Amino acid sequence: MTDDAEHTAKMARIKDARDRMMATKSGEKGLVIVHTGKGKGKSSSAFGMVMRCLGHGMRVGIVQFIKGAWTTGEATFLQRFPGLVTIRTMGEGFTWETQDRARDIAAAGRAWAVAAEMLSDPSYRLIVLDEINVALRYEYLSLEPVLVALAARPALQHAVLTGRNAPQALIDAADLVSEMTLIKHPFRAGIKAQAGVEF
Repeated sequence: MTDDAEHTAKMARIKDARDRMMATKSGEKGLVIVHTGKGKGKSSSAFGMVMRCLGHGMRVGIVQFIKGAWTTGEATFLQRFPGLVTIRTMGEGFTWETQDRARDIAAAGRAWAVAAEMLSDPSYRLIVLDEINVALRYEYLSLEPVLVALAARPALQHAVLTGRNAPQALIDAADLVSEMTLIKHPFRAGIKAQAGVEF
């Protein structure tokens, strides 16, 4: 058998197995998706999903729990879709920037109030809770209300929660968890965060 014939036969076997597997998948539900880990790409992946939803004409809600001090490209871009996107950048930067735990807790509480309202609104197909895992890690927010709101949200609404150090109970409750692994980053070589890459 030639290499081309072997390849064709192998791909036919893979397609047959894949078709049988796909025939058993018919369910649809809103997913809880967690992007965590030390590597770059957690928020970027979530915003990729935002673009997919916009391409399908779906309404999206975004709450940014930590970001706020910088003007980000994603926030500027998404303002072009006022009928489909509600983006609320409610953080004041990382705790080492604010130097005020009480202020950080208050900001996270305000952000959570907006997020909880979005999670109860069936007109949103996707909710992104950007960097909420950081707020949970530093105990600016209690995890229990977050888990309750995720469990009670509309049946077809997806929720994406980003940030390092996702708590185990959130990972356990999620349908999809991805951990971004840091292998190499330009920051370690003295290169600062850059527009279009980090923000």
